[in-house]
Amino acid sequence: MDRSGAYIARNVAKTIVASGLASRCTLQIAYAIGMPEPVSVYVELHGTGAVDERRVEDAIREEFDLTPAGIIRELDLLRPVYRKTAAYGHFGRQLPEFTWEQTRRAESLRERLQGRG
Repeated sequence: MDRSGAYIARNVAKTIVASGLASRCTLQIAYAIGMPEPVSVYVELHGTGAVDERRVEDAIREEFDLTPAGIIRELDLLRPVYRKTAAYGHFGRQLPEFTWEQTRRAESLRERLQGRG
């Protein structure tokens, strides 16, 4: 879960910023052995949020499948792309293979939170 958990956390945090819900985001996801769902999802928007952080936490759980299988599906992690991560790092590079850098769900997340009033 270490690598895939880091990838989905990066993806969700970037999606929150891309959606316009905040200009800064720190996301913490905690897992326990034998439990497929995270035991905790914590969002810190550093005072830049357009909505309450608790609402964002709830929306994340609804919008994203944070189980190990869900993360693998969401980010298509069974492809052999890891050689490219060995040099220059995993994050901050806009390569098509680095699906965790994409923010495809930004509009859906924004609509989910706007629909709640």
